[in-house]
Amino acid sequence: MPLTVWILGDQLLSPHPALQSLEKQVLRQEIILLLIESREQAQRLPYHAKKLVLLYSAMRHYADGLRAAGYRVDYRVASNITEAITSHWQEFRPNRLVTMAASSVRGRRFQQSLAQKLGIATHIIPNSQFLSGVYDPLPDVEPGQLVRQEQFYRGMRRQFKLLMDDQGRPVGGTWNYDQKNRQPLPKDLTPPEMIRFEPDALTKQVMVEVGQFDHLTGSAAGFDLAVTREGAQQAADDFYTHRLPYFGTYEDAMRQSAPVIFHSKLAAYLNIGLLTPLELVRAAEGCYYDGTAEINNVEGFIRQVIGWREYMYWQYQRLMPGLGAENYWGSANPLPTFFWSGETRMNCLRQVIQRVLDAGYVHHIERLMLLSNFCLLADIHPDQVYDWFSSAFIDAYEWVMAPNVYGMGLYADGGQIATKPYIASANYINKMSDYCLACSFDKNKRTGEHSCPFNFLYWHFLLKHQDKLRKNYRMARMLHNLKFLDDDEKAAVQAQAQRFVGAMDN
Repeated sequence: MPLTVWILGDQLLSPHPALQSLEKQVLRQEIILLLIESREQAQRLPYHAKKLVLLYSAMRHYADGLRAAGYRVDYRVASNITEAITSHWQEFRPNRLVTMAASSVRGRRFQQSLAQKLGIATHIIPNSQFLSGVYDPLPDVEPGQLVRQEQFYRGMRRQFKLLMDDQGRPVGGTWNYDQKNRQPLPKDLTPPEMIRFEPDALTKQVMVEVGQFDHLTGSAAGFDLAVTREGAQQAADDFYTHRLPYFGTYEDAMRQSAPVIFHSKLAAYLNIGLLTPLELVRAAEGCYYDGTAEINNVEGFIRQVIGWREYMYWQYQRLMPGLGAENYWGSANPLPTFFWSGETRMNCLRQVIQRVLDAGYVHHIERLMLLSNFCLLADIHPDQVYDWFSSAFIDAYEWVMAPNVYGMGLYADGGQIATKPYIASANYINKMSDYCLACSFDKNKRTGEHSCPFNFLYWHFLLKHQDKLRKNYRMARMLHNLKFLDDDEKAAVQAQAQRFVGAMDN
């Protein structure tokens, strides 16, 4: 009697853990592999067209690889997942279903409901796409207890012995290299071009199909990402060779003419299983030991993968579903429509939003210190920010966007994830980028004609929320600077911020 293994679209691991778990128990010819394209899921939000092309093309290539390996594959394009599983069950009559736990809370609830709702005997194996799902560095944390990323990161470094010496100490004598990292990009340093992949016939067919959807963000045209594990590995190797040697030093830099700088752009592959976190950080660590990348750049990348990414997944599992309802600041303003068009006089936002709409990608500092920073300062409702980020980025999934938007980006959770709100005026943007050079707003003016919105919004935010901000010791220096504004300028800042926010879509 056949057995079904349901492989989710963001679990394109090779080999797949569900198949590994059955390897010695069931003959290959008795296994039917089920993959589902759900149109209902695709319509939940106006997702970026290139994200759906990546997902569907990768799924179809993965299915072809399984067929070539001798497996029976039932690949279904259906209105919804329930319909697909029901029709699959009626056709093949398997005796049970085996699947790997979804990364999202919603997905796991659905998997757990199958036995009761559809009468399907279901075995759910643990999710192994995340290192913190295999090993929890902080297993005894009480509900509501604050856990900072650094504590989590050090636990992960120790467990997986990444950049650690034989005595259990960090190689180089320190856990991070922030003093060497996060530098502005020198004018005479030109980042390398990103590796591009020409779409094959299957991907081109997917691009045509996705191009017929009428609710998406951006366009499928110009799609140039890898859609197989082999291609993703090639993209990773290109990063190690050409960008990792500069990654940490310039990981916070922004440049108008260089959308990727020295970032990896590997999250899109990592988040659907074409790459795995441990292989990435092991390879990066190897670049330090073989002398092709200095430790500050390698540690910065390892921190992004096993520190930031794994910490976000760990916090998501702890804090959901409540995290998605947090609104610490009481923000209520709607997301400006220019987030869907890029049509704004603010050069930094115009450039970054247009890149997102075109490619579904900008790097993490532009997401945090431009997009999220603006939304926080302008009191945009967190739910609307979350929906936009989830729609616009090719690497967006609930488990990563919920903690990053409600937690790190907007501090809407009141500090359960981040140690402070990440807010900044035009001074920071000017220091770390060249966006201000081509802007019609004056980066040096707080109020008045041509003053930069980031300036008066920043000071207005400090004034409006100073009671809450005083509870955070890391905000003391920013609040101290309020003394340099007299009463007239404070009133001018507040009035101009209110006018600006009220007229954002006018």
